[in-house]
Amino acid sequence: MGTYIPHTDDEIEAMLAFLGLSSLEELFAVVPEAVKLQRSLELADGVGEPDVLDRMEALADRNRARTDRMVCFAGGGAYDHETPSVTRALAGRSEFVTSYTPYQPEVAQGVLQAVFEFQTMVARIAGLPVANASLYDGGSAAVEAVNLGVAASGRQTVWVSEGIHLHWRQMLATFAVGTGHVIRTIPLVDGVTAWPEIVDGEAPGVLMVGYPNYLGCLEDLGAVRSICDATGALMVVGADPLAAGLLRSAGSWGADVMVGEGQMFGTSLGFGGPYLGLFACSAAHVRRLPGRLVGETVDVEGRTAYVTTLRAREQDIRREKATSNVCTNQTLMAVTAAIQLGWLGTAGLVEVATRCARATRYARDAVLAVDGVTPWADAPVLREFAVRLPILADTVIERMGDEGFLAGISLEGAVDEGEHGLLIAVTERRTATQIDAYAAALAKAVA
Repeated sequence: MGTYIPHTDDEIEAMLAFLGLSSLEELFAVVPEAVKLQRSLELADGVGEPDVLDRMEALADRNRARTDRMVCFAGGGAYDHETPSVTRALAGRSEFVTSYTPYQPEVAQGVLQAVFEFQTMVARIAGLPVANASLYDGGSAAVEAVNLGVAASGRQTVWVSEGIHLHWRQMLATFAVGTGHVIRTIPLVDGVTAWPEIVDGEAPGVLMVGYPNYLGCLEDLGAVRSICDATGALMVVGADPLAAGLLRSAGSWGADVMVGEGQMFGTSLGFGGPYLGLFACSAAHVRRLPGRLVGETVDVEGRTAYVTTLRAREQDIRREKATSNVCTNQTLMAVTAAIQLGWLGTAGLVEVATRCARATRYARDAVLAVDGVTPWADAPVLREFAVRLPILADTVIERMGDEGFLAGISLEGAVDEGEHGLLIAVTERRTATQIDAYAAALAKAVA
């Protein structure tokens, strides 16, 4: 609200004329009448901007709860982590915000170097030798990983664990309509993937598994690697990058490709975006790597220089032989993540992951002490866990909102269990006092 500048009457008229509409009422005719105010805002003419803002704040405070003041236990791919002031200050500098698209490497050396550092950090988190300059979000990275895997294996069948985020699986299904990929969803049993026996003639080309998975459970990546070795399939791991602070990397388990969502590294929760897709792979697949790749070289005077490299992998040259049509990346978010990771360092990443794990254990114990709440699975978890509820999850979320909590994510429809489930995330920002209050509010909500 504080940075909003309204359009002039002339601008509004020009917009309506371009759209072929006669009035603003016609523009907003799609909005149901029941949700329209049906009266003016009751602001006096000539009121100054500070007074208008004060009035709007007062109106907002009359809502059930201000979302920016609610305590967040929701996750499911987007998390309420701490963003240090140094990250906001540096990532908000004009040279990054206004020049984040390095189409011309000769005039964007600073940005290219920052992206190169980002790639290095992602590669270390993944335990793989090559990482790209980022993709749009975790879901788009998952789609590109499947495209790469199908092209490399020569087989269209893709086994996707049900523990992969529902939205990612929906994106895979959408793209498969055009690519012809055969997506088979492998169900979860007690929170982890129940991989089927291999039948002759039905060997998959790609296996995709979460680490941890959508329910927060840790999968057996060694078993996945064994299936891939037996079938020649590529192993794609949808990893939580924070897990690298405590768990073995995806690459150390033998993953061919790691993808993930990098929102937690300095990007605020923003109604779904813009977020940050992470993508790393083995050296054998570097020429199928989607999007941009920044490399380090030297110029004619022997000075270190950075360039986009291996562009033959992209559709602008390979065209119909390309495995991807992505030719850009989320540079601003990638630079932000590089700043955040550089600030944390290895020790900082370990500390954040450890604090999340300890807080999650404390919260899980507190939540499971509530009558009627039971664990969804017994598998170990890191930062997120699922529980079964005695009533609808949406009802619990609504009631918890009245108490000032973003209670979590409903699992109804996300996994085929047919039960009332809630996915709860606990980051390093959550205190014992907040967790205790959450458990008390949950007890009230399910009573």
